[in-house]
Amino acid sequence: MQLTTIPDDILPQALDSVAANLSPGSLTAKVLARIAATRDLIALGVDTAEHRAAAVDLARAFGIGVIDEAPQDAFSYDGVSIRTRSEAYVLIHEVAHWLVAPPERRGLVDFGLGAGPESGRIDEANEAIAVGKDEQIREEALASLLGILWEVELGQPAVLAFLEQNWLEGWDRASCAQNLADNVDQLFQAGLIDAEGRPFAPESCVPGARAAA
Repeated sequence: MQLTTIPDDILPQALDSVAANLSPGSLTAKVLARIAATRDLIALGVDTAEHRAAAVDLARAFGIGVIDEAPQDAFSYDGVSIRTRSEAYVLIHEVAHWLVAPPERRGLVDFGLGAGPESGRIDEANEAIAVGKDEQIREEALASLLGILWEVELGQPAVLAFLEQNWLEGWDRASCAQNLADNVDQLFQAGLIDAEGRPFAPESCVPGARAAA
């Protein structure tokens, strides 16, 4: 849920303000520029059938199971599969959670982080919590940003999730840019993005995306 609405006419100023607080040419500056460039994709459609199909294909490319059901019927992720009757960016976010989670927690409901906002069996998901609050917050931020970068990679309007997930909250303060940089650095150190800020994909994933970029 977006905490503070940023009108469309203010968005370029907000993005420029964050960029001004980053070192030119830095990894985070590259990441922000790639996300910002997806503004042009909004007019081509948001959460289209093609976007959702690409999200499902991404999950399959990583060997994650998929179930054609709503997460409200059970869990967003049941320890094996993602339920796919959801928005494209939500599906990609779940894939990002799988990538961020250590292997020993990929077999837990909702990755052992507690019920996701769409999971229906909330009590059961919360019973599977395996980490403290600080780690929940940390992983949620990393999965959010990694999912946004996967949206960029798939040619989807990632800037909308960037807004909704509050990466531009307090955009006029240096702390906003610093928070983004801290999380970009964690993704890089974890080996989840490369030196250009692009997520690593299996060979079967996103055909032609690297060559076209």
